[in-house]
Amino acid sequence: MQCTEWVQKMAENIYFECRKKAALHNDALNSRAGAAKFLGVSESSLTQYELGLTKAVPVDTVVMMAEAYGMPELKANYCKHECPIGRDLPIAVSAGTIEGVTVRLLNSLNRETLESARRDILKIAADGKVGRGEQQRLKEILGDLEKISVAVSELRMCAEEALNDGRG
Repeated sequence: MQCTEWVQKMAENIYFECRKKAALHNDALNSRAGAAKFLGVSESSLTQYELGLTKAVPVDTVVMMAEAYGMPELKANYCKHECPIGRDLPIAVSAGTIEGVTVRLLNSLNRETLESARRDILKIAADGKVGRGEQQRLKEILGDLEKISVAVSELRMCAEEALNDGRG
């Protein structure tokens, strides 16, 4: 692999990107050696994670990185892209701005949409089964709820990052 390919591979890797962002607030994370020591992993393991040479980064290492770097998106990214269970779940993988998340969330929580969904779910559930004519509406309701779920998970990441910033 040529040097330029290595640099490009690192630039596209979330573990590398998050370490570099965290290094702005913690000098120990500037070097891979310093970060490996800080995390309690070998430098060669961290190299493999940051270059995408490891099939899957161990879950406990992802959690340590997320906490040490103050980057909750590492956990969400792992759940969405590496965990076979989380792949189909409505999970945000990055935190946008608090303003953008708030607007999306509040738009999703619009009173008329929620009331309509509440009323329709009650009608669908009343007889204990989902009829053919009710399936499409149920899919629409689930789609609306998934948008809310993604917005909530994104808001959670924004909040975690803001709270981590407050720790210094």
